[in-house]
Amino acid sequence: MNVVWGGDLQTTVSKPITFEGIGLHKGLKSKLLVLPAEADFGICFKRTDVQSGDAYIPAIMNNVVNSELCTRLENSDDISVSTVEHLMAALAGCGINNALLEIDGPEVPILDGSSLIFVKEILKSGIKLQNRSLKAVRILKSVEYKRDLAWAKFEPSANPKMSFSIEFSEEAIGAQSKTLDMSNGSFVRELCDSRTFCRHSEVEAMRSKGLALGGSYENAVVVDGKNVLSPGGLRHSDEPVRHKMLDALGDIALAGFPIIGHYVGHKAGHGITHGLLRNLFYDKENFEIISCDKEAIENLPGTGVKLSEVCKVA
Repeated sequence: MNVVWGGDLQTTVSKPITFEGIGLHKGLKSKLLVLPAEADFGICFKRTDVQSGDAYIPAIMNNVVNSELCTRLENSDDISVSTVEHLMAALAGCGINNALLEIDGPEVPILDGSSLIFVKEILKSGIKLQNRSLKAVRILKSVEYKRDLAWAKFEPSANPKMSFSIEFSEEAIGAQSKTLDMSNGSFVRELCDSRTFCRHSEVEAMRSKGLALGGSYENAVVVDGKNVLSPGGLRHSDEPVRHKMLDALGDIALAGFPIIGHYVGHKAGHGITHGLLRNLFYDKENFEIISCDKEAIENLPGTGVKLSEVCKVA
């Protein structure tokens, strides 16, 4: 592994990384290439199977469109890519600022339902420093977005932090909550192996809508009452809330910059976090964009993370 850290610089992957698999919702097989990109490029998808129109889809909040159960990005030519959140979380959690993501289909491979495989391969391939300073968004005021009983908010904080709480009637999940300081590899150590989950009673309803066609007990945690139907059970006793935090980090990454603040979510899904980002950037008094010094860099989620720190899955 060739990971180099220091200074206050942007990063990209050291070499191309390939992933192949089916998409969770449409069940279509695709090939994904994570490629190095120049400084200030950001994170951008490219649909290599598109024959006409703009194939590039920048991974920014302005390109988020409404979709069920996942995050979907779409450009002005109606070219889209969906289920981007686990990959975006992996890139943010490993501290990758710039990458071109070439994909030959409409949906990112679900792999094992978490960010684990993405994280492992990114760290194996190495992370490259770039000769350009990194900017970040610092939260200055409390900002909230609420819909029915679900809500999320940003609060000022010296370090990136995340708190999340969920409540489900299924005994296998119940009420769960967790708070993490997201600095220095917490995502890689604590969250990246936590899989997407659903209730068994929801599976047929989703499939009748053309969703979850690629879902299986191997790439999702399926619960039924007090029982976990997926082989091997849970990877963590609170795996569901950890996965919600994983999703939130992936959605927050669509800000285009690391965010220094405390994200708090309650029953929050993708739409809630997207709404929170829109509320944040609606008023310039809510935030400031800073050029990161060495101290700020050292407190970001991916700084200094090592392959040996990746969650161990039995």
